[in-house]
Amino acid sequence: MADHQIDDPKIAFAYLRPSCVLLTKEPILCNIQALSGHLRAVSDGALQLLQDYALFPLRFVLKTPGPKREALVQAAMEAMTYVLENTCIHSWESLRDLFSELCLCLCSPTDPGKPAPASEELKLAVLRCLDALLHSAYGDVFFKLYEPTMLPGLGAAVSLFLALAEQEKAREVQTEALKCLLSLFIQCDCSRTHLEPEKEERRMLGSALATFLPGITRALSQVIGGDVRQGHAVTVKAMRVWYTTVGLVMEDDQLQNASKDNIDTSELGRVGGLVVKRTPSWSKATSKRLTLALQKVISCTSAHQHWRVRLELVNLSDYLLARCSRSLAECTGPLLEALVGAVNDEEPRVKERCSAVLDEVARRNQANGGQALKDVLSENLHGLVSSLPRLMRTTDDKRKLFVLNVFLGYLKILGPQIDLVLTSAAHLQRISKALMQVLELDVSDVRIVEERTFAHLVDLGLETLEAQLQRKYFLYFTDDKIFSALKQICRMLGHYGNIYLLVDHFLDLYKESLAYRKQAALVLNEIITGAAGIGIHMEPSRTDNFRINHSKTNHEDLKSAVMSIVEEYISLNNWHLPTVMEHADIEQQEKLQSPISAIMRGHEGNSLHLVPASNIGHRSPTLHQLNSNIWQICIQLEGIGAFALALGSDFCLLLMTSLYPVLEKAGDESLLVSQSALGAMHNLCVACNYSSPKDLVISNADYLLNDVSLNLGRPSVHPHAPRVLAVMFAHSDATLLPLVVDVVQDLLTMLDLSYDQRSLQFSSALHSLMKAMVRWFPSSAKDHIKPPRVPPSQNPKPLDLRQFLLDYKKQKELAEGIGANEEDLSDAEMPPVAPGCEDHSGLEEGPDVKPELPMHVSVAKDVMERCVHLLSHTSIGTRLKVLGIVELCVNVLSETENELLPMVHRCWPALLQRLTNDDPLVIPQAFRVLCVLGELCGDFLRKRVSKEVLPRLTSALWRQAETSARSGPLYTHTLTYKLQLAVLQGLGPLCVRLDLVDSDLDNISEACLPYLSCRQPIGLQEACLSVFRHLMQVDPDACWFRLTELCCPTAYELPHMSLHPVRLSGMDRQRNEYTDNVLKLLHELQLCEENETDSRAEK
Repeated sequence: MADHQIDDPKIAFAYLRPSCVLLTKEPILCNIQALSGHLRAVSDGALQLLQDYALFPLRFVLKTPGPKREALVQAAMEAMTYVLENTCIHSWESLRDLFSELCLCLCSPTDPGKPAPASEELKLAVLRCLDALLHSAYGDVFFKLYEPTMLPGLGAAVSLFLALAEQEKAREVQTEALKCLLSLFIQCDCSRTHLEPEKEERRMLGSALATFLPGITRALSQVIGGDVRQGHAVTVKAMRVWYTTVGLVMEDDQLQNASKDNIDTSELGRVGGLVVKRTPSWSKATSKRLTLALQKVISCTSAHQHWRVRLELVNLSDYLLARCSRSLAECTGPLLEALVGAVNDEEPRVKERCSAVLDEVARRNQANGGQALKDVLSENLHGLVSSLPRLMRTTDDKRKLFVLNVFLGYLKILGPQIDLVLTSAAHLQRISKALMQVLELDVSDVRIVEERTFAHLVDLGLETLEAQLQRKYFLYFTDDKIFSALKQICRMLGHYGNIYLLVDHFLDLYKESLAYRKQAALVLNEIITGAAGIGIHMEPSRTDNFRINHSKTNHEDLKSAVMSIVEEYISLNNWHLPTVMEHADIEQQEKLQSPISAIMRGHEGNSLHLVPASNIGHRSPTLHQLNSNIWQICIQLEGIGAFALALGSDFCLLLMTSLYPVLEKAGDESLLVSQSALGAMHNLCVACNYSSPKDLVISNADYLLNDVSLNLGRPSVHPHAPRVLAVMFAHSDATLLPLVVDVVQDLLTMLDLSYDQRSLQFSSALHSLMKAMVRWFPSSAKDHIKPPRVPPSQNPKPLDLRQFLLDYKKQKELAEGIGANEEDLSDAEMPPVAPGCEDHSGLEEGPDVKPELPMHVSVAKDVMERCVHLLSHTSIGTRLKVLGIVELCVNVLSETENELLPMVHRCWPALLQRLTNDDPLVIPQAFRVLCVLGELCGDFLRKRVSKEVLPRLTSALWRQAETSARSGPLYTHTLTYKLQLAVLQGLGPLCVRLDLVDSDLDNISEACLPYLSCRQPIGLQEACLSVFRHLMQVDPDACWFRLTELCCPTAYELPHMSLHPVRLSGMDRQRNEYTDNVLKLLHELQLCEENETDSRAEK
């Protein structure tokens, strides 16, 4: 715009005249641009007086016959837009002609009813010019557009705009077309000045738009329900046009005075057929059709991903409820449903606007009569709950979430009046059965029953518990937001409903059918949570009103309700449910000939046998039943934790009855059950002011141990008492040991009495005890390990070759039996110690009394004595568990060698059987125990291992080497592979700790050499490399010689001609499958020697 505009009309006319004349003579683009620039130099007042003169050449360009360039038309439109935005239309003829000419620019030349195939830029320019025209028209001129004689032209324009909004792909064109409709209907919401129609003018506008109402609502419904890629702005504009048009046509005030719409159509001719008379019958029929269209609009927008669309839905409901509540009475239900669904919107602006609208609706309703709104809400709630199961089965998750938010919104709006609604048996039945069906869990996943609590129970913190919370899977939905909405619904019922009525009703459902039990428990848990006021989300604007009319549930009532629910939960029929498969044929499987056992024994042949049909007895519950039981127990445990938080410190009175069952489930084999029980323990700590689960267990240890002691004597009624003991050991410290000693003795006694039936349960408890003792007394496990032997090559002292040869000769003679008799004779000739020469220190102190063992050592000794017999138990599970116990007992006994070695001697025969003649599942665990014994006992086991264990292990490794070398990738999943890997990983450290020499090392290296082949699985190659690295520590020379027999990378030059040439069998060999691993080991050996040489040189 020019810095100084022309205000004088005469000067402005003289300034514009050359440009206007030139454009009229030569309608080209540069002339339009020149005129456009000159127009901007004229002030608005002068331009208003010259409006027709300035528009004439531009209109002339549009009227020029023949095809025109789009750039030319677009430039003319932009110039006209400038003129219209800065001036006003006073003449009806000018408005009519300009409106028609601009609409023709958008129409197709061949089919005027459809938009022209023009560019997006041109369409935008024409639509903006039309919008500027409609905004610039004076009121008395503008309203002539709605006279009956203008209905054909108005209808053509409306159809054109709707076609552009519906068919155009460009968002800006769609938005501008919808904006033109708003301007045409005097409903524009832009920042410019607008007309304010009077009552009569609104009636005229509504009467005219009634003619086009079906087409407008149909087309806009298509736009609203269109592809989400069109953007939220288009959807919002389309919704605004939709509800403002419906509001103008169906306004209550206009329809009450419908007699004024009576227009004499006889003088209009054919145009009279377009006039709609808004009679009561027409209003009723239109209301029914609009109800269907409205439901489509609500279904498309209620769960829209953009919050502005959901906000516009709230505005739609407010607009129609305020203006058309009587004429659109059938739409009141859907409109209220849309509002109620937005009460829980995640966007605060939508939520706040919805709360304000609902408050206004309630105020209008109260002013008009009172109870109607409550009745409508109750009726809508009943209808919604009736259709809820169907909607949850047939709709997508977005729609489900909206429906549940509507349900929750009804409850929030009804508030304290929920109690009155629930007193209706029909409503309560509908709500409860709907919740039972919607909350049905999916229990078909096999992973539920497969997951086991293999990890040891530890004192978990809050973060770990939150990470371990298991996600529930439901039949009819997958979105977690839906489950959160359902929990909020149940909490709102508990918050405002009668606690006794709800608890009694859902407990009846809990007892009534197994199909409803899990759902009823879920609902009961949330009802109690809501009744305690936990997790209730309400809008602040409505909270005060609720508090005025509603008194919180009495704490005593809440406590009584919790006691009745907990009593039902922990009853025997609902608590002691099977959660794992009971394999009736385990013993039969254990009796089968194992292929690996055959290998260990050196037997050949087919080792597979069929199980006789007679041995297949009664099976355990089905997978579906086990999964259902697991989820039921988990939900009940979550309920106990929630009840504790709800009651707070008052739950201490229930701790006596509920803590023992919770600990019982914390030791369950099912991972989900165990984690849920640990979560319940944490909630108990929070509610009863305990700092940790350890504090909880130790503070209540006397009561718990009393129950455990009593229940150990009744294993048929209370079979899981050992679990409670195991959990107590896991969540306590050494202060528990003095209290638990007597119970441990009871446990050992019961183990002796129930050797065949319940040995695995008791063994699990003993395993937990020993693991806890290792944790409580850590010095026992690590301070008594013999340091490994330092290899001769690492000794910095110079080697005395003469003394070495003499010692070697003596050791060789002793090994062959030469000279042994002389040593025995010399020992026999030694005079015995005289009685008077004995050490008098003992006599002075009194008789020789064996010192009393520490309590934890004494307990470990008692436990290990039972293990001597249990190592030969027929059950694989028991043998595995006992091997673990032996490993832990040895660690505890390591501080008292006088107790350790006799116990190792006693259990050695049974352990040897596990190592050499047992199931492939047991052998790796037994070998691990052997490695621990080698660490702690050392020389005591060297001869036993050398004669009884190593020959079988090495021969088994040798036989299986060829099989593993030819195997495929699936071989690593077999038990044979795992056995090979366990033996190879343990052999190296065992050699070092037992200080094995000569033939034993030769046998081990001979058996391991095939595993250096590159054909072996990678894991076995790595384990074999580890063996040879340990052999290097014991005897590096022998290890070097053994490796060079396979591959020798260099030839050795003789230092003197008199020496014989060195010939190693690996020198002439070509590169083979062993080369890579052998070279790697030789390189490491060379580096070790170089490092030793450097260290000697430094010293």
